[in-house]
Amino acid sequence: MRITQTQFYKKLLGSTGERIAYKYLKKKGYKILEKGYTTKFAEADLIALYGDLLVFIEVKTRTQTKYGNPGDAVDAKKQRKYCLLAEFYIKAHEEHKERAVRFDVIEILNGEVNHIVNAFYADDVI
Repeated sequence: MRITQTQFYKKLLGSTGERIAYKYLKKKGYKILEKGYTTKFAEADLIALYGDLLVFIEVKTRTQTKYGNPGDAVDAKKQRKYCLLAEFYIKAHEEHKERAVRFDVIEILNGEVNHIVNAFYADDVI
């Protein structure tokens, strides 16, 4: 199956944003556990430990704000999927079952990083 030039560009842009976010988080002291963690219902761009917190991170990369800020794309449906993914991940990784969980969004806009800590809460979307 061939991909279009637009699809290729979006993949490249997304991969670039995820690399920027990864480096940013490492510098901030996060221990990255997973990159591109995929289940049948969702994918987490990054999963990390920050102190005792288990952090699920969605990275959104854009080159313009014509349709809003990058984080605006993390709508209620995407948030619910992240919550289900977190539940699945914790069940599969018993060592994290007692950890507090946080959901962050990292916006990359023209190479600039905006880290939205506690971007949403499981109680708000489930």
